[in-house]
Amino acid sequence: MLNLQALVDKPTLVGERVRLVPLDASHAPAMFAGVNDPEVRRFTGTHAEFTFEDVEQYSATRREQTDRVDLAVLRAEDGKVLGDIVLNDLDAANEKMGFRIALIAEQGKGYGTEATRLLLRYAFDVIGLHRVELEVFDFNPRAIASYRKCGFVEEGRLREALLWEGRWHDALLMGVLRTDNI
Repeated sequence: MLNLQALVDKPTLVGERVRLVPLDASHAPAMFAGVNDPEVRRFTGTHAEFTFEDVEQYSATRREQTDRVDLAVLRAEDGKVLGDIVLNDLDAANEKMGFRIALIAEQGKGYGTEATRLLLRYAFDVIGLHRVELEVFDFNPRAIASYRKCGFVEEGRLREALLWEGRWHDALLMGVLRTDNI
């Protein structure tokens, strides 16, 4: 039985080096910088362009969502916004959700791996999910390695799922189960 109240009660999750807090409008300036960063846009496959007002409105409405969890990733030592991490696409009948993370600062330093592990614990131990799944583009080996460290297993591939700067790229499908040894 899923604890759907855990999707309403946005958590604060604390690790050694990161804190995950409910995403809100106060995070919009950092998030806006991220959605305009060329590397972040490429790794997330984001073609759309967003205004500051778009990002602020999106951030401000995350607490209202009752079928997902949107958290800001903060560096524990100083509160710097490193990005966001999300459980979305709730499929309650099959006890699964989608996952995404977008680091806008300090990539490659283990923050994303720690944040992912914290949110997976919440997903399995508090919400009671059986499965968490994601897509990642084949040109993002750092993210793929981080996901594998967190227990995600490659389950398939969407061939030529992203057209980026005139080249086609595959999306890897990855998933992790509550019963996996993570």
